[in-house]
Amino acid sequence: MKIKGNIIDIHNREIFYGEIEVEHQKIKHISKLKGNSSNYILPGFTDAHVHIESSMLIPSEFARIAVVHGTIATVSDPHEIANVLGIEGVNYMIENGKKVPLKFNFGAPSCVPATRFETAGAEIDVAGIQQLLEKSDIKYLAEMMNYPGVIFEDESVLSKISTAKKLGKPIDGHAPGVRGEHIKKYISAGISTDHECFTYEEALEKLELGMKILIREGSAAKNFEALIELLPNFADRIMFCSDDKHPDELIAGHINQLVARALKKGYDLFDVLKVACINPVKHYSLEVGLLQVGDFADFIVTDDLENFNILQTYINGELVAEMGLSKIQSIQADIINNFNISSKKSEEFSIEAKGDEIQVIKAINGEIITQSFTHKTNIKNGLAIANSEKDILKIAVINRYENEPPALAFINGFNIKNGAIASCVGHDSHNIIAVGTDDDFICKAVNLIIQNKGGISAVSNNQSKVLPLPIAGIMTNEDGYSIAKKYAAIDAFVKDELDTKLTAPFMTLSFMALLVIPSLKLGDKGLFDGDNFEFTALFSD
Repeated sequence: MKIKGNIIDIHNREIFYGEIEVEHQKIKHISKLKGNSSNYILPGFTDAHVHIESSMLIPSEFARIAVVHGTIATVSDPHEIANVLGIEGVNYMIENGKKVPLKFNFGAPSCVPATRFETAGAEIDVAGIQQLLEKSDIKYLAEMMNYPGVIFEDESVLSKISTAKKLGKPIDGHAPGVRGEHIKKYISAGISTDHECFTYEEALEKLELGMKILIREGSAAKNFEALIELLPNFADRIMFCSDDKHPDELIAGHINQLVARALKKGYDLFDVLKVACINPVKHYSLEVGLLQVGDFADFIVTDDLENFNILQTYINGELVAEMGLSKIQSIQADIINNFNISSKKSEEFSIEAKGDEIQVIKAINGEIITQSFTHKTNIKNGLAIANSEKDILKIAVINRYENEPPALAFINGFNIKNGAIASCVGHDSHNIIAVGTDDDFICKAVNLIIQNKGGISAVSNNQSKVLPLPIAGIMTNEDGYSIAKKYAAIDAFVKDELDTKLTAPFMTLSFMALLVIPSLKLGDKGLFDGDNFEFTALFSD
């Protein structure tokens, strides 16, 4: 195969008209020619950190959509399915990903369970980490979320890191807000990246200490605007990632969107493309071509160096997407799951009033961190109840692996009116999480999840909606484009019927049980102070 166009040579920072000759999946020759073209050929994009599961799609369906946007590879942490199904879940992702051309590069999930303060469906110990890291399919030790364990030298945490070092595999970080002496100790353990910086100052400190920083723009967590000004001075040590992206937003775009946004801000083309194409491949030693002779023929074609409209995507010399249409076919996948509870009753969600003030979780639109504040307890018949006028709603987390009483608290920021939403996509353990205006609504939304053994749901006075996710309770085996429409419909229902103002209500909901992110969260065992890494009381003394 031969293809002509304006070739963007990121390494040498030049653009020239030429021809690429492909033979046996690799680039055999690149010729400079006289002439010009309206099309540009460049290396494909790599998402430097993503949980495929958060798209609610299995890898093969994620690939069908991502290649349309010029994505040819991902650095994928199968942490979500691992917390449900352990090594079996990781292997499921690897094998499904192998059935399509997109180059998935999976890591060994370092924190399963994520913390000892919640109930997960599986555990991957040091022996399990070694078993995974010894696989050629596993490229790195995935994000070390237990940063207190690193800082305070937890033996099992350090053993996992040591195993990765011995096997010569990179170690990903996850240290939101960690700075000063603590971040120095975290980095000195051998951790090389962080995608959790939410301020310029935090990211700058970590870069100056030698870390590589990922600029993240997902469906809920967005730090592009906060961090992009770092790019000119640190183009060699920055990468782009999505982390968590829902199916409707994946259809709209992927890493190509970040490239276009950076260019519109006036940043240098070659610096931006180095961040989007080159740096992840180099850092993780990926078998991904970078448009050099002898490389795999992984490249994309665009006619627009501003908006990056992708005309074609090639992986190993195979045309996998053209003019907005994917050439990857859907694959019917087996269903595996771990869901073991019975339906709930409304009274299980009542809270006995034990004080005049409550601690309230404050959700922040576009962030996975939370704040907290105290508020006067709204009491009726001896029970603490929601106050929708003040946007003080009830939140519940229900253990999906065994029948236990729900953990209950209150939350601000969802602004739901007369209804509830629920999801089994509840990072990291994927227990059921729900927010609503009263116990009946919450119970109804939760039972829709239980009846379908996973999914997302929403209920109002007049309607109930559910999107089943039968694979591990967090993914579907249906067509990705169909699921994107179904997800968009239930998302619109929550915004229009329940009146939430959140940009991505279900994605925001999923992070309200993420205990390793500050400051106040709710796990299945109770209200959790993420700053001090300990449980805390709902009612103030």
